[in-house]
Amino acid sequence: MKRAVEFYSEGFMLKGDVYIPDSLGPGEKRAAILLCHGYTGVKDLYLPDNAMTLNEAGYVAMTFDYKGWGESEGPRSRLAPYSRALDVQAAMTLLSLQPQVDSESIGLYGTSYGGATVAWVGAVDPRAKCVVSVVGIGNGARWMSRVRRMDEWFDLLERSKGDRERRVRTGESELVDRSQILLPDRQSAELAAAARRNNPAAVNTIPLEYVDDTVGFNPEWVVDKISPRPILFITTDNDRLVPPEESEQLYAHAKEPKKLVVLKGYGHYEVYQEPAFSEVMAATLEWYQQYLPARQGSPDRKSTEARV
Repeated sequence: MKRAVEFYSEGFMLKGDVYIPDSLGPGEKRAAILLCHGYTGVKDLYLPDNAMTLNEAGYVAMTFDYKGWGESEGPRSRLAPYSRALDVQAAMTLLSLQPQVDSESIGLYGTSYGGATVAWVGAVDPRAKCVVSVVGIGNGARWMSRVRRMDEWFDLLERSKGDRERRVRTGESELVDRSQILLPDRQSAELAAAARRNNPAAVNTIPLEYVDDTVGFNPEWVVDKISPRPILFITTDNDRLVPPEESEQLYAHAKEPKKLVVLKGYGHYEVYQEPAFSEVMAATLEWYQQYLPARQGSPDRKSTEARV
């Protein structure tokens, strides 16, 4: 069952959906997973499949639109990574208030840039009891430079400097085609375009300020603070949009308990479709079931609490 919800972050109304498992009994509370989408994603793109898979495993799940995206209020189409972190924290509060949710058993799941967001939030908010970061980003400058030729990278930095000065003078950022900043490989461009084609909330132009936002948000600075709570990183060995080095570096900076899973033969957007999707969710569910069982009072949960 899916239920629409509304909540506020920094004074703006955000829209979300809470997914309730059919197996939930009267008065029963379950662990819940908050799902966080990526760079220019929205709650109805990709994540409903994750939510339904989590429901089948017994978890409550929630998707939502960051402020200014999809159905949520706020300045449109901005990245604003630190503001997104506040959105995630507000969504965690809303999720904890749901009558079907054990407020002490909330996990985070983030994909692509959402993988960076949940690593950050997990580090600064102890309410996140278990974290999964899928094809995420650890260092914005390393990522953006890694997928470009060196002269393209310096050209982009120069454009960003000019836009920074423009924003100070005018309050506005230049809108550019999404692909000028999120530089896709051929496979990513084709798969993303196909998925976004039927979603009216998907955007094709974004502010150039994304460059400054991305360079200034590096979750590998803080990911070690998640410990002793667990974090799982999932990446693919053929990701040409967000190279596996990003998850590898996040893993290297994190402390135990941690795990890195590298799926073989898949690109970035293939994690949202079969057969890679099932592999992602199998590793995800194994991690949650070990450290954040869906049902209260399970033996796995007691042994986990004893360990951490």
